Amino acid sequence: MANDLAHAAKELGIKYFLISYVDLFGALRAKLAPASAISGMQRSGAGFAGFATWLDMSPADADLFAVPDASSLIQLPWKPEVGWLASDLVMNNELVAQAPRNVLKATMQGAGSLGYQMKTGVECEFFLTNADGTKISDTADNATKPCYDQSALMRRYEVIKEICDCMLTLGWGPYQNDHEDANGQFEMNWDFADALVTADRHVFFKFMARSIAEKHGLRATFMPKPFIDLTGSGCHMHTSLWGPDGANLFEDEEGELGLSALGYNFIGGLIHSADALCAFTNPTVNSYKRINAPRTVSGATWAPNTVTYTGNNRTHMIRIPDAGRLELRLPDGAANPYLAPAAMLAAGLDGIQNQRDPGKRLDINMYTDGHKVKGAKKLPLNLLDAIRALEKSNVLRSALGAPLVEGYTKLKHEEWNAYSRHLTQWERDNTLDI
Repeated sequence: MANDLAHAAKELGIKYFLISYVDLFGALRAKLAPASAISGMQRSGAGFAGFATWLDMSPADADLFAVPDASSLIQLPWKPEVGWLASDLVMNNELVAQAPRNVLKATMQGAGSLGYQMKTGVECEFFLTNADGTKISDTADNATKPCYDQSALMRRYEVIKEICDCMLTLGWGPYQNDHEDANGQFEMNWDFADALVTADRHVFFKFMARSIAEKHGLRATFMPKPFIDLTGSGCHMHTSLWGPDGANLFEDEEGELGLSALGYNFIGGLIHSADALCAFTNPTVNSYKRINAPRTVSGATWAPNTVTYTGNNRTHMIRIPDAGRLELRLPDGAANPYLAPAAMLAAGLDGIQNQRDPGKRLDINMYTDGHKVKGAKKLPLNLLDAIRALEKSNVLRSALGAPLVEGYTKLKHEEWNAYSRHLTQWERDNTLDI
């Protein structure tokens, strides 16, 4: 990892740096700085007008500075003269409390003070569409059950190969790529790591996939449900807590399914705060067309709608696929790479600190027998319900900070209101003559 970015530029042949940050809505923002200016940027940051992005700021606020984290440096494999940097946002010489990367770092520091390091891995699903996003890019990809379709995968070999080659070059440890359950949908996996490292890579992966797709005349979209009759794009998050000695604290040979009591308390925390969590894991109007969806063409949505946990069973919100880790199947492709793990960690730590009991696991097929479950909470039906749940959550407000929760919910209310003012074709088709 680089410490002196000017020296790294000379060593690596970098001519420009993208000094980047992610706003509250998950949008990637950046300035392009020549290598000759990077020393000053490394000291003081690149200046931005905070009001110009989704950070709940006003035009009267002082300059916002993105201070690059040298350890996050990624040299673009497809354009090696450019280096990408994740940044921490500073205003008036203080860290911006609602900046997503700052929030994740602060939450992880709080966990570290308790002796916990969170490690995560994400399953990024996305669609390859035509340039305007109206249709999947491969007209021959029309099977009813297209998951793992070898021919459809290989017809997009050049795109998938180039993205995977980049991850290999970067040392991320990519280990599989597949055609997913929807026509035109793909998933790419790489090794799990420290949660901040994974979040930075997640941000870069989305940028990389979009950039390479554009090179091929296509569009990569992480929209949760771009096609109503097809399976939506999730971003399942695999999680474990580790101790200072490098031991996996979720692993216990004596524990049920190989998961420790600490792990079950973490699950208890996720269950307790699940409705509020959705504001971060499912952050758009479109998100709720995935987690509350009817059956798709393939026969299943692969997304939860009820707050339950299980063993190795993909019909529940939380799955324990094997010893020492859990999979939260709630997040979708729109989830903010920093806020989703921060909220997950905050809820899980609350579960540990309050020894929350997740209850008895369910091993049933929730898609066929979920209606028989008594007492399980339902996930929010829409973004507004999730925002309201977040506003009421003392757990997440306390852990993530009032500036983040208040700024985020304010902007999300504005987004919901903008959506509500939009007249849809469904309304015209069904109520014009009432």
